[in-house]
Amino acid sequence: MSVPTGAEQARAVRRQPQAGRTRRVLLAGAAAVSTGLLGLVGGLALWSRGTPAPFVDEDGTPIAGGIAEKVFVEIGGVRQGMFIRGRDAAAPVLLHLHGGLPEYFLERRYHSGLDDLFTVVWWEQRGSGLSSAGVAPGSVTAERLIVDTLELVNHLRDRFGVEKIYLMGYSGGSFIGVQAAARVPELFHAYIGVAQMADQRRSEHLAYAYMLEQFRRNGNTSMVRALEAAPVTLDAGTPDAYLRLRDPAMHRLGIGTTHAMRSIITGIFVPSWLNREYTLREKVNLWRAKIGAGASILWDEMLATDLAERVPRLAIPTYFFHGVHDYTCAYAVAKAYFDTLVAPVKGFYTFERSAHSPIFEEPARALRILREDVLNGTNRLADATGDRVTVG
Repeated sequence: MSVPTGAEQARAVRRQPQAGRTRRVLLAGAAAVSTGLLGLVGGLALWSRGTPAPFVDEDGTPIAGGIAEKVFVEIGGVRQGMFIRGRDAAAPVLLHLHGGLPEYFLERRYHSGLDDLFTVVWWEQRGSGLSSAGVAPGSVTAERLIVDTLELVNHLRDRFGVEKIYLMGYSGGSFIGVQAAARVPELFHAYIGVAQMADQRRSEHLAYAYMLEQFRRNGNTSMVRALEAAPVTLDAGTPDAYLRLRDPAMHRLGIGTTHAMRSIITGIFVPSWLNREYTLREKVNLWRAKIGAGASILWDEMLATDLAERVPRLAIPTYFFHGVHDYTCAYAVAKAYFDTLVAPVKGFYTFERSAHSPIFEEPARALRILREDVLNGTNRLADATGDRVTVG
């Protein structure tokens, strides 16, 4: 057995303090990270007050007659939440049906101005956001959401003392909205489809072909390879690999949520956490529900349904707002549905600077259409179709 030399013993003594210093640095780093995370969570919790801000005048005084609430109502045996906002609670009631993710938090960033004309009900549907507690994703079907919609409409009619309301379906919400309007038209003044869904399987096929062509043109070989490995066809539909890259690819090309938005993280994820009207727990639930939905039964129903066949006519005035750059619900597919749809008054409105969210991207134009056409039951501002309807 060899005995360490004096030099070796000295080096060992020097290494012991060095190892101790390394451990102390690592522990300090871990503590700093933990403290930072706790501080971030604590800051978000304090920031997330969970109550809607009232409408105020120039002096900061709440406006008389305005309404700004977050309320929960039992619908179909499930506690479901919504924000209700309007500068005048006596204004016509508009029920907004959201898409795949409740987008009320974007209202604070873009401000559609809908609450200048209506008492707007931003309902978060069963299985989403405020209404996700205790709801298994597999239990959310189109039929269930249609029934929930009609139950909520009757609740709103009772609460606000009105016979009819306006119904706005956005993206995935338009799949539910147009069917609810067709089933009980006497409940509604009019139906407004924003980024109207029609034949989503065909829409995804068009979007896939467009994205593949654009990425080939701009030399994005990694995205081309990823898309080629997950082909979308009219027969097989949308493979999981395609769905995982669909949103990032669309946003990169300006055909997703907005024409200007290039990142889901900065455009959607971060704004959702900065909104003050949700509690921290509600923000967690917003994303937990979105992620947990996965390849849902509702998505499969949407892919399997051609609304031109299921809802070929509506008995109320019908308006479609659509961004020309939209491939989330492809513009051409929505326009083809509109052309065949039978309604007493109908108007299709092309938004030239918009993708999937024209009420956020071009709010002034959307408000003018709502004020001058929708509230008057006419279509004077619609794209030229040869079937203009005027009043007076």
